[in-house]
Amino acid sequence: MPGKTTRRADLTNRMGEPGFWDNNEKAQKVIQQLKPINALLKPFEDVSASVGDVEALAELTAEDPALEGELSGELAKAEAKFDAFELKSMLSGPADPNNAFLRIQAGAGGTDACDWAEMLLRMYSRWAERKGYKVEIQDMLKNEEAGIQSAVLKVSGDYAYGYLQGESGVHRLVRMSPFGSGDTRQTSFAAVDVTPELDDSINIEVRDCDLIRQTFRSGGPGGQHQNKTESGVRYIHKPTGVAAESRTERSQFKNDDNAMALLKARLYKIEEAKRLAEVEKMYDAKGDVAWGNQIRNYVLQPYTLAKDVRLGVETPQVHNVLDGDLDQFMEAFLRQKAAKLNKAEAAKRN
Repeated sequence: MPGKTTRRADLTNRMGEPGFWDNNEKAQKVIQQLKPINALLKPFEDVSASVGDVEALAELTAEDPALEGELSGELAKAEAKFDAFELKSMLSGPADPNNAFLRIQAGAGGTDACDWAEMLLRMYSRWAERKGYKVEIQDMLKNEEAGIQSAVLKVSGDYAYGYLQGESGVHRLVRMSPFGSGDTRQTSFAAVDVTPELDDSINIEVRDCDLIRQTFRSGGPGGQHQNKTESGVRYIHKPTGVAAESRTERSQFKNDDNAMALLKARLYKIEEAKRLAEVEKMYDAKGDVAWGNQIRNYVLQPYTLAKDVRLGVETPQVHNVLDGDLDQFMEAFLRQKAAKLNKAEAAKRN
């Protein structure tokens, strides 16, 4: 980790320079850059210290076998710290430490699909709360009968994007419909797309001539003010057709900032996917929000099961998953991604 250590030393030295706190905005940016580095190096340092303790205790145990029980306990602790460090080390992408935008879109299934989209909104919100992340609704379009047609969440916290990136794709729910006769199973679909919030270390240039800016009356939650003024803002990037919008703020200026940040995040994700030669997998392969394109199934009847079809990871505790217990899927995705990248690097060397 020499590169990370050098970067931490450089940022720490900058914090010690005279006048560092004179510009609070710049100071906060330096601190934000330092936090994810410390988040990676601290587990590494803990692992190194634990290995040293185990080695020292092993030498003592060789002389006094009565210490074998203590050695086993220390070894188990060291292994747990190594597993935590190994997982954190997989979050090595340039945007992995950043906040994340998570968009949910109801697909095939009518009102059931809209209700399913709202269930996903709750699931990710609960997961973020467990992690101590801050969750803000940037955009939401409710369905008249029940649920939501779409929503955009901003999840703020260290490595929010890194953990959430594998959630992009179509999610399928099987259950007895609460909106029908109740005697038949209903299959519903919703799409999830995750993009990083960009900081000063990642520059995405968007030319004014490539943009279409639209304003609209927001409607929905937010009070009468939003209904009477065109406070909602939508940007469309003409070269790619990518669009982003925000409607939840009363101020058009705030919605404008939110929509532009989300647009840049989506454009960055496309460029990053191209760089990794995975754009077809991450976007085109997503296909319709319907049968045959799902990445994960959630079955509530006639049995309970949550299964990720990409990773082969499954659990019968589907209600726990819907309550935000997503770590097993996220960790499996990161390990799979790391294995693919390592394989690609090995192929380049050969």
